[in-house]
Parts: sequence; structure tokens; C-alpha cells
Amino acid sequence: MHEIRIGILQLRNTKCVDDNKKKIAENITDLAQRGAQLIVLQELHNSLYFCQVEDVNNFDLAEPIPGPSTEFFGKLAKKLEVVIITSLFEKRAPGLYHNTAVVIEKDGTIAGKYRKMHIPDDPAYYEKFYFTPGDLGFHPIDTSIGRLGVLVCWDQWYPEAARLMALQGAQLLIYPTAIGYESSDDKDEQQRQRNAWMTVQRGHAVANGIPVITVNRVGHEDDPSGQTNGINFWGSSFVVGPQGELYYQACDDDEESVVIDLDLDHSEQVRRWWPFLRDRRIENYQDIVKRYIDK
Repeated sequence: MHEIRIGILQLRNTKCVDDNKKKIAENITDLAQRGAQLIVLQELHNSLYFCQVEDVNNFDLAEPIPGPSTEFFGKLAKKLEVVIITSLFEKRAPGLYHNTAVVIEKDGTIAGKYRKMHIPDDPAYYEKFYFTPGDLGFHPIDTSIGRLGVLVCWDQWYPEAARLMALQGAQLLIYPTAIGYESSDDKDEQQRQRNAWMTVQRGHAVANGIPVITVNRVGHEDDPSGQTNGINFWGSSFVVGPQGELYYQACDDDEESVVIDLDLDHSEQVRRWWPFLRDRRIENYQDIVKRYIDK
């Protein structure tokens, strides 16, 4: 049995980056002491979710990779001998920024990075103002605990991204996330959105025969402009198996720090039962790369 222990960290954030990093480090240490080998953090975990407004001053939050955060989490990974998946606001050059996940190996080095490809531009999620779409493609990152298909938030709605990771041997799909309720929607609509979010990702697990790990932030964050009522991040971080079976789901209103055991060999067995990759008709899929198929 190839079993690994996953640590997920669902937190509230504050406006103080140093306080956030200190809190994250304390929780990573606790998860490692509880046996976690891979620790997944939420999207843009160092700060508040600044994309609620378009403000050029927020570019001051960005940093190079390698940089201060990769050094900070690298030292922690090496000390605790754990793999950490971080989510950073990357400054690549003046005027060129990315939303970037960085995988830190247990020796403290950078195993690889992924730049978010799908960039939303919705009320309270003005990410196109800040982030250039990624240019590294969809490629898994090899680590000491396995081959990780790391994507970020809005990517989780796109089956193409999950499939491309699976076709390159990803053993897990992992999504650092920042998503929440829009205050003008009624309760029923809010729950429909949250359920759809979980359902589409469970579908990725089933369609590709591999587990999915999603870690979302939680708690209310004000809109600095005052134009909206802010975002209530819905938490609900979860881990599902290769048949979409729910191993764990966090609450929607509080912080959680949890360790979950995953048997990676189970994916092999599931794929033998349901050989979707074998039965794909790849010779007939050329039109999938079109924006829309006009009649």
C-alpha cells in the first residue's frame, strides 16, 4: 500500500502578512508533528484576498520566486521534512505578475511551480487586473512523495486542465483556492454554487481516476472600496478519492487543520475497473481546441 498523509490548512486571513505567515508556520509545524507528509495551503495565503478591488498599490504585495516566501517556507519544509504547496503573488518583472503555486520539497528546495492559467474577472474577483495568465503549461511536478498535478482555484472548473495533468501521470490533483459567497445572492443560490464547485471537482477525480485535494480560505473579508459587502469565503476544503468518494470535508465557517490518509495504490485499481484512458477516442477530439464549434 502506497499511503501518504495529507495536511490541509483552512484559515482566516488578516491584513498583516507577517502575522499570517507566522500563523501558517505554526499550523504547518503542528500538521507535521501529526504525521503529515504533504501540506497544502490556500490560495494567496500570505495576505487578504486583494483582488476585490483594482488598486495599483496592491502590486506591492508581490514578490519574486525564489524570494522571501519561498525561503521562509523552504526553511520550514527542510526543518520538518515535509512537502509544502504554497500559493504566491509572483512578481516576474515590473508590470508582469502571476498567481503562482510553488511546490517546496522536503529538503527546502523548489520542486517546481505552476502559474495559474485561467484568470477570472468577475465582481469582487478582479484577477485580470493583477495576473498575467500562466505560460508554463499544465505539467505535474515530481516530488519525493509523488507526482503532483497542481492547479489554482478558477482552474478547478476546467476538465481540460485536470485531464492534461492526468495524462502526464499526475497521482493527485491539488487546488489552492479562494472562493466565497456573493452577498447579493440568496441562501439557496449560494448553496447551489458551493455544491456545483464540489461536484465539478469530484467529477475530475472520477474522470481521471485520481484523488483531488482542494483547500479554500474561510471567513469574511471586507471590500476596501465599500462598493460591495465583501466576500464570505465558504471554506469547505475537501479531499476525495478516485471514485469521487468524500474522505473529508471541512466546515464552511471556521478554520480547520486536518490530516487525511490517502492510499495512492487505490487509483491503480479504480483505473483497472474503469479504464477511461484506454477508451478515449483521441482521433476524434480535434475540435476540442476550438473556442466554439459553429454550425
